[in-house]
Amino acid sequence: MKRALAGLAAVTAMTLTACGGSADPLSNASTTTGTPAPAGTITVGSANFPESTLLAEIYALALEDKGVTVNRKLNIGSRETYYPGLQDGSIDLIPEYTGVLLNHVSAAAGATESEAVYTALQSALPPELTVLEKSAAENKDAVVVTRATADERGLKTIADLAKSDDVVFGGPPEFQQRPDGIPGLQEKYGLKIKEYKSLDVGGPLTVDALKTGAVTAADLFTTDPAIEANDFVVLEDPEANFAAQNVVPLINKSKATPEVTEVLNAISAKLTTETLIELNSKLNAPDKPDAAKVAREWLTSVGL
Repeated sequence: MKRALAGLAAVTAMTLTACGGSADPLSNASTTTGTPAPAGTITVGSANFPESTLLAEIYALALEDKGVTVNRKLNIGSRETYYPGLQDGSIDLIPEYTGVLLNHVSAAAGATESEAVYTALQSALPPELTVLEKSAAENKDAVVVTRATADERGLKTIADLAKSDDVVFGGPPEFQQRPDGIPGLQEKYGLKIKEYKSLDVGGPLTVDALKTGAVTAADLFTTDPAIEANDFVVLEDPEANFAAQNVVPLINKSKATPEVTEVLNAISAKLTTETLIELNSKLNAPDKPDAAKVAREWLTSVGL
């Protein structure tokens, strides 16, 4: 996954657990439950990593530009934490990823290709929720190792890693239990885990654990500039443990008015995987810009 990104030589880690400067420091399930916003207001949420916060700001700013009143509940936590808020109406809109969301609502769905995942997701969601048009932008979970580990062990695929019986794996706590996390890797590849280290959501703890050899392999996002900056190796996934993960707006149906739908679909039409990588790089610049600033600059640059 070599991508030429200017200025990444100095990047040591993508701080994926930090929220954007405008995010509310919400971190537990109690923040995702409560009274639904009024009919004319949309509460926009995000998960607890900068790409999610950035996408939420893109949604929020674009809606505000069209006169929609927006509340923000950013940096909430993992899907297991924020999804109940979508169901009870205390969160109306959140940027999501098709494959992992499908696994969350229907682990037995089995779809892996982009269109099949999106179609299955539309059918699997509860009646109060819907997804709007998916974008071409994709950010997948990936099993990542250092170049030295890949060379030493002859690793190209996750199946190669499964030949070892001494694997120390690092990732967010929820990855140990999610269907496409360790359980999926064990089922599809027979991966043997000597130890699992709960770290962060692809953030500095995970990157440092790989760099120092504290873990053999780790879960990182494919749009994380730290992969190229550190010459990490993304192991191929021939059994498609990780389904397609296109960015998509997940929204309460009652708030998906024609105006709101038009705004969000226009955003999805402009988002690409390369865009995500570039925006993540900007978020990790030395001056650590506010997510809302990066979001505004992108919206302006694409005429939104």
